[in-house]
Amino acid sequence: MRKFFILIILVLTGLFNLKAQELNFTVKVNIQRLLTADPAVFNGLEQSLKEFVNGTKWSEDEFRPEERIKGNLLLTITGEAKDKNDKPIPNVYTAELAVQAARPIYGSNKETTIFNYIDREITFKYEQFQPLQFSKSIFNDNLSQVVAFYAFIVLGMDYDSFSLEGGTENLQSAQQVVNVAQSAGAAQGRGWSSIEGNNRNRYWIIENLLSPRMKPMREMQFVYHRLGLDQMAQDAAKGRSIISKTLENARKSFDTYPNTILMQLFLSIKSKEITEIFTIGSPDEKDRVADVMSRIDPTNANRYRQLRQ
Repeated sequence: MRKFFILIILVLTGLFNLKAQELNFTVKVNIQRLLTADPAVFNGLEQSLKEFVNGTKWSEDEFRPEERIKGNLLLTITGEAKDKNDKPIPNVYTAELAVQAARPIYGSNKETTIFNYIDREITFKYEQFQPLQFSKSIFNDNLSQVVAFYAFIVLGMDYDSFSLEGGTENLQSAQQVVNVAQSAGAAQGRGWSSIEGNNRNRYWIIENLLSPRMKPMREMQFVYHRLGLDQMAQDAAKGRSIISKTLENARKSFDTYPNTILMQLFLSIKSKEITEIFTIGSPDEKDRVADVMSRIDPTNANRYRQLRQ
């Protein structure tokens, strides 16, 4: 369904170019917090990371340049990893990885965020000129494994937004990345285990996305974007109505499984957008959305309360 949707855009605009890879990310490496860093080493890492993200063929699908998923990846080096004696381990670093991706909204020149997350539990080894390599069946290095995981997550979330559970194959690839990292034992660093991160790590992201109990959230990804946002250019009232109903279904999921990471990921990127959408809604519509969102997202209750004014 995603390919069909993008193909319509290409036909209408007359853009037919050579095929390309799936991702078109801006990639940056930030070393400001690493006081002893050699900039040359990390300039090389930034270039290798850019080529790895944007040059790897992550799926079997063919993408034209205009179809590539846009996003940003920021790797912030937070320090040098240390051993049990608190001594720096040569060429081993701790880092945070911020990943953000968006997709177009049909019939407009706007985009909507589909994924935005900061992974704060990354430890990796890197030496100058070291290539980044990835295999679905072999653990090469932790940084490559982490970045590959998020590449598959972005693809899965994007595909889910165009067709119902359309991203399953890519999400299963992300699950395979987790399985391989777990089999690597202590070498792979933190973030891959169910007992780490207070249910807020890579393991739980993919667990939520593929768990049958969270199926309503997967469904909401499709209904909210394809049937709601993409509808609004032609019929804004209908689009709002569809989004309102899918948010009410999300409330049921929240009542059963509160504060899951999948729900938190959705709220972190959609809270402001939902408020903007329903600023133009009817009084009854505003009241219902304010009630639902205040319950599932109490942190932003004041924002939703403004809908009633």
